[in-house]
Amino acid sequence: MALLNEKQKQEITEALRTYVANYPSQNKASASLSGVSSATISQILNSKIELVSDEMWKNVASQVMRSSSGWNITETRPFKEIYFALSDAQVYKNVTWVVAPAGSGKTTTATMYKSKHKEVFMIQCSEDMRKNDLVGELATAIGISQTERYSSSRNLLKQVISRVVQMDSPLLIFDEADKLSDKVFQYFITLYNTLEDKAGIIFLSTNYIKRRMTNGLRYNKQGYQELDSRLGRKFFEVDPADAKDIYLICSANNISDDKSIRDIIGEISNCQYDLRRVKKAVHKAKRKLNK
Repeated sequence: MALLNEKQKQEITEALRTYVANYPSQNKASASLSGVSSATISQILNSKIELVSDEMWKNVASQVMRSSSGWNITETRPFKEIYFALSDAQVYKNVTWVVAPAGSGKTTTATMYKSKHKEVFMIQCSEDMRKNDLVGELATAIGISQTERYSSSRNLLKQVISRVVQMDSPLLIFDEADKLSDKVFQYFITLYNTLEDKAGIIFLSTNYIKRRMTNGLRYNKQGYQELDSRLGRKFFEVDPADAKDIYLICSANNISDDKSIRDIIGEISNCQYDLRRVKKAVHKAKRKLNK
């Protein structure tokens, strides 16, 4: 296992400092991290680096730092639109469901927004997530430690809500929210009812949610009318990336050769302008240019 140098540890320290600033205390920040104590945070932030093992440095880095692969994030059109929706929800305490094509950079944009703003908490949703899983993830995200938690999911949700409403401008982000089951959807109605005008809530997903919402309303499934109403009966639809966005990404990642850029744009245009594919195409172009 390669040892970290002083520069890398300094970068991790600054990232951790930014992360901790998102919470009211180091204890709360520690509770939101896996395997990182408040004492460890203090040691790192107070430059007592000799007391922290390389394994711990890497554990901290994996949770508080964006990718260090050298990839430069660019403000594409989808990035700007998603970033606007996040900011609007946080500032005005709106509830918004953002719909964007797969590979538009939803998670990347939300992660960057979170790194630059306080009181922003992001939950990664999945198909197998149950109600108690969702509440547990929320509790962890806002810094409620295991020892502070109430016994039942219902009481823990009340505890989460109590913490959130005490914040100045909280924003809850639910990434890939369309993957959640109908039963878990019911919790969103509770969250809305208790956090209306007190917190911003953003849901991020592909347009699959539109078909799911349509079917839920058509068959009068429980909760869909309420959720649709609370979303203003409208989704925030993001425009897909285009050739101009691919050009910006290439330029930001040191691809200036016209032929290479044209080849990349041609390849990506056949892949519905999926930005995940752009990263692979750029790396391939760099390998060719470096031969």
